[in-house]
Amino acid sequence: MKINCLRSLYCLFLTFALCQILVSAQGQQQLTPAQQELADFVKANYTKREVSIPMRDGIKLFTVIYEPISKAEKYPIMLSRTPYTVAPYGKDKDGKDRLKTSLGPSDLYAREGFVFAYQDVRGRWMSEGEFMDMRPDIANRSKTEIDESTDTFDTVEWLTKNVTNNNGRVGIYGISYPGFYTSAGIIDSHPAIKAASPQAPIGDWFIGDDFHHNGALFLPHAYNFLSGFGQPRPVPVTPETSTNKPFAHNTRDGYKYFLEMGSLANADDIYRKQLNTDIKFWNEMTQHPNYDQFWQERNILPKLRNVKAAVMTVGGWFDAEDLYGALKTYEYIERQNPNIFNVLVMGPWVHGGWARSTGKSIGNVDFGASTAEFYRTQLELPFFNYFLKNKGDIKNIKEANVFETGTNEWKFYDRWSPLNTEMRLLYLQNKGGLSFVKPTAANSFDEYVSDPAHPVPFTEDVSIGMTREYMTDDQRFASRRPDVVTYETEVLTEDLTVSGDIKPNLFVSTSGTDSDFVVKLIDVYPDNLGANPDTKKHMGGYQMLVRGEPFRARFRNSFEKPQAMKPNSVEKINFTMPGINHTFKAGHRIMVQIQSSWFPLTDRNPQTFVPNIFEAKETDFRKATQRVYFGINNATNIALPIRRK
Repeated sequence: MKINCLRSLYCLFLTFALCQILVSAQGQQQLTPAQQELADFVKANYTKREVSIPMRDGIKLFTVIYEPISKAEKYPIMLSRTPYTVAPYGKDKDGKDRLKTSLGPSDLYAREGFVFAYQDVRGRWMSEGEFMDMRPDIANRSKTEIDESTDTFDTVEWLTKNVTNNNGRVGIYGISYPGFYTSAGIIDSHPAIKAASPQAPIGDWFIGDDFHHNGALFLPHAYNFLSGFGQPRPVPVTPETSTNKPFAHNTRDGYKYFLEMGSLANADDIYRKQLNTDIKFWNEMTQHPNYDQFWQERNILPKLRNVKAAVMTVGGWFDAEDLYGALKTYEYIERQNPNIFNVLVMGPWVHGGWARSTGKSIGNVDFGASTAEFYRTQLELPFFNYFLKNKGDIKNIKEANVFETGTNEWKFYDRWSPLNTEMRLLYLQNKGGLSFVKPTAANSFDEYVSDPAHPVPFTEDVSIGMTREYMTDDQRFASRRPDVVTYETEVLTEDLTVSGDIKPNLFVSTSGTDSDFVVKLIDVYPDNLGANPDTKKHMGGYQMLVRGEPFRARFRNSFEKPQAMKPNSVEKINFTMPGINHTFKAGHRIMVQIQSSWFPLTDRNPQTFVPNIFEAKETDFRKATQRVYFGINNATNIALPIRRK
């Protein structure tokens, strides 16, 4: 599927939302010959029916079922629950069913033979009821209480009893928000659910997924996404009958747009003037600036218990939205359900990049092969075939099936992260040095002035949202700024592989009373490299972002109870960045950058402590002098899990 999206990762997120609306309707999609052949196959070999399935509280959920015409065998059911529409709905003007052009997680599934069921979740599109963002799972629920687990249970119960010729086995899957519904569906799950694949699943919207990272708001992602998705839907609608209004930024320059917005307190007025409605979830976020009960009960991770199905969690190393959710979903399921088949797949992909793209490159960085095709043919389809059809085997699917960037090779481990790693501390040194040797010199520091009126951009591109390439972008534009401090190792004499979570240990101070600290781990390419043959980008000296993450210092002691910083006082800040599986090759260097803004990817910290940054006044935004300390006592370092040889 393709959509013209101003290179915005916001649009990539909507590949599995709005793109379903735009390209699934008959006559609105320009198909390639291969896609047309598959569409013709679906039309010739499947029937479609639309049903409304009753839930235990009487609400009915709209569901579309595609069943094989052939009755030569009994088929398992593949279920996808989505807030992004199960379009196309109904029939065309000639009275014929409007059909999807592809069925299942990838183009392989229609020919393989399954029953496919697609459901609009409660309160979205053609389903009845009230929609709730990240509806909390209810522990010890009564017989009439509902959550996403019960809606999945009741749906599967109906399908297995009312779809003829099914074999009694169900697989569930989904990417992004549908990944969350997949996770929710395996909590206290229906016994017919035998296989589940939460892919880029939302785990925790405050700590690491989508809208917040360590308490810092991912501004354009939240604001742009909710401008459409957050509009109310009072009655069931189709894409054709929806009254939702488009939101116009009237510029491609997100840096300019969000800077001119000023304080986040102005955002709701902009929404209301353009859309003539409030955005409910945006307003709820503004009322919950800390990790309170509102966010905690939406954290699905500790609730992933009593899982009986086989699980394959899938994520992308360069997924700007739900990398955290993928890694943590696997981790929590593994920890809380020790006796099930539970595996992890991580590839060099952007959000959802494994589903239809080749997965060969992101931006200027090439990974050498069609990594997504390998996943679809060698991992995903064999997984569902084995557990739903007793077909084939899973001997090639290991506990952790992870692509190693740098060497561009698939690696297969018995656990994630690998056992043969040791944590080594990479220390900041004087004069921009970086070394695994702890400093013995007296304490010192580097300082820079962070100005909210001139924040550090997150990319040198011009885009209204998150560019899909930003997670592998060249960082030379940032390393040349005076408000970014940069540290670099000597040229590596041998390969060094980092496998697992990255843990910065910062000793910092600010002249203000609050601050953000962004840590970036970067692979610096040798100067003598040639051009990328596909993009023609010269890669000599390229500073590839391998992992970057912000931390809002007010949460250094507690995400629930923020605390002001004492001006010019050294504070220790420890946090965890999502894992990597990357080899820094011999001849390369490792770089660390530290800065206090990453705009507009994250909202601006006023650098004056206020109870709620969403309500900060313009006068609260002030320059601050930031210091990063290193030396024998205040030894700022980055803890890296280094794979042993």
